[in-house]
Amino acid sequence: MPNRFKQPLWLVPLAIAALVGVFGWWGNLRLRDTIQDQLRAQLNATLNANVTALAIWTTNQIKFVTLLAEDPGVRNLGLRILENPPVAGPDFRPTPDAEKFGNYLRPRLNQMGYEIAQLVNTNFIVAAASGRVRSPVGTPIFDAHTNKFAELFEADQPVMITPFKPDKLLDGRGPRPGIGLEGTNSWRRPRRLAPPGGRLRRGDVTLMQVAAPVHDTAGIVRGALALIINPDNEFSRILSVARSGDSGETYAFDQTGLLISHSRFDAQLHQLGLLNATNTSSALFLRLHDPGGDLTAGYQPTDPDPATRPLILSAAAAVEGLDGVEVEPFRDYRGVPVVGAWRWLPHLGFGVATQIDADEAYRPLHIVRLLFLMLLLLLILCAIGMFLFSYANVASRRRLTEAELKLKQLGQYTLEEKIGEGGMGVVYRARHALMRRDTAVKLLLPDRADPESIQRFEREVCLTCQLTHPNTIQVYDYGHTPDGIFYYVMEYLRGLNLHELVARFGPPPEGRVIHILLQICDSLAEAHALGLIHRDIKPGNVFLCDRGGIPDCVKVLDFGLVQEYRAENRQQMNLAGRDVLEGTPWFMPPEAIRDSISSDPRSDLYSVGALAYYLLTGTYAYTGDTIRDIHDKQLAGPPPAPSQRANLAISPELDTLVLRCLAADPAARPQSAKELHACLLATPGATSWTVADQIAWWERFHQQSVVTQLTVDEATPMATVKIDINTRLQG
Repeated sequence: MPNRFKQPLWLVPLAIAALVGVFGWWGNLRLRDTIQDQLRAQLNATLNANVTALAIWTTNQIKFVTLLAEDPGVRNLGLRILENPPVAGPDFRPTPDAEKFGNYLRPRLNQMGYEIAQLVNTNFIVAAASGRVRSPVGTPIFDAHTNKFAELFEADQPVMITPFKPDKLLDGRGPRPGIGLEGTNSWRRPRRLAPPGGRLRRGDVTLMQVAAPVHDTAGIVRGALALIINPDNEFSRILSVARSGDSGETYAFDQTGLLISHSRFDAQLHQLGLLNATNTSSALFLRLHDPGGDLTAGYQPTDPDPATRPLILSAAAAVEGLDGVEVEPFRDYRGVPVVGAWRWLPHLGFGVATQIDADEAYRPLHIVRLLFLMLLLLLILCAIGMFLFSYANVASRRRLTEAELKLKQLGQYTLEEKIGEGGMGVVYRARHALMRRDTAVKLLLPDRADPESIQRFEREVCLTCQLTHPNTIQVYDYGHTPDGIFYYVMEYLRGLNLHELVARFGPPPEGRVIHILLQICDSLAEAHALGLIHRDIKPGNVFLCDRGGIPDCVKVLDFGLVQEYRAENRQQMNLAGRDVLEGTPWFMPPEAIRDSISSDPRSDLYSVGALAYYLLTGTYAYTGDTIRDIHDKQLAGPPPAPSQRANLAISPELDTLVLRCLAADPAARPQSAKELHACLLATPGATSWTVADQIAWWERFHQQSVVTQLTVDEATPMATVKIDINTRLQG
């Protein structure tokens, strides 16, 4: 009898071991899947944040150099210099115009942190310069940059030149193109870019350039204004902010796999022999080759020539134009197993990758495996092991919850008060912790974050970042928290939209209406030139403010319905699909109601005409109980002229122009925003709304007891509607 009871006791440890083994195998698979999902989300979020930050930064650089090139003082001096460029030599002395050019630019360069400004003619010769460091006037630009400047002169568009090293500045024969050096009669060594008391060496200097065309009065490109930037100040710093853990890093590389930003592991690269004493930095020296093994663990490559080795997985895929994320370990340029995400940025000409060491990324999984091994070998400690595992799990969840709460503070932005809510999300007034400025933060909450909304939200901010016109809302930042909150940060506006302007003060005078419409045309002209149409121009999406000392400044808002109208993009124009149409009925052209695929820039001009009609009369051009009623009236004929409905006198020329914009046939409307701009300027009231009138109106507005403060998403009575095309013409 005792033996019968003792025999099952031998099976208890085996049963426990089998049970622990099964649960260990299952738990290992599930935990690995969970960690990989979190890694994908984390890597993608980090990469997206860095790419968007780079896009915003490059857009701001291009915007600044464009505005500087269009500055009357810079342009007038530059054109005179370009007509009679100086010739450099031992007896070179700057011309009076060159001196004025340098003196005019110097305070602006110092204020914005630029090192050098160069005026380059269409023969790629430096015609004048200004900045902390003198440039050799009369000498060619860097040979490697002629293609970029040729692209600028041909396309009449600004260009960004990625980081480069001017490492051939000294050859024993005097200064070379680019930066002036001491040792000649005319040039002195750079104050900031060269090491104190020594010569420039390979690896000492890394520079970037951004250039914009300089036009004459006829709009012909006569040269280019180029600003030389120290990328360590912002470009490399942007990529170094979003680092994960102790080993995470984000870096940029060109199409040959050459690193163009700083590596986080420069000190380690020196120890491994990948950097030598003449190169203080990995930027523009280290190529992202796979060494074939972990160099940090003592591996010695069998092939002594690094040039014959393949690129690491992320760089090889990116230069082929393939974006991706890999959570299975692969070797990086040190041979260390990592996981990462990468993306090629064709508009910037380089790729960006973010990575973290696989050992750190999978550290929780390794710990759990060790725990299960201990449970299998030491059954007597099973209860203790399970307790420790449970405790570690609870602690991990607590840390995750705390991290999520911190992330909801949106990094450096503190959410202060809710100021608006719309169909796409919620808007808060926020303050940046360091810059102490008010911003507007638009959030797409998880309960609204379906795939279509996320795609549109991301597309809205990415497309808006491309628009740099002062009359278009500016986007400062963009991000995504791991718990599903998408957000972007915009400038915070104080003033009122056009719907509130009419509701509170009545229709404005003709001159002010023209002044507002001209600025809207300027904003749309830039968007149309990039192949984008707004599709939702209405009073609630046009904001009027006293901005930067400029009264009656217009800001065009809400690019949530923007679409690309060019032929190659017709299949992906509408995020809502072919069976759904979105817009505001009173301002939608008839062709958009019939078929959104047929929309083009003239559709926006119809909306501008409907907006002009509303501003002049305080009423809509067409009204109806259903979409069908409005559509039928659009096709039946033009509405009564604005002068027949308005309380104020309206010139016949403006009457005719507004009715042209409201023509049912797009061919009868003005054919571009620039044409409409020119027609508006030709009307008699174009100059009647003077700067003095603007200042006086805003002074009265600010003196009122209640000043309305709005942002880009505050709801208005004219809400955007979503229409099913199959039933859009039914009641």
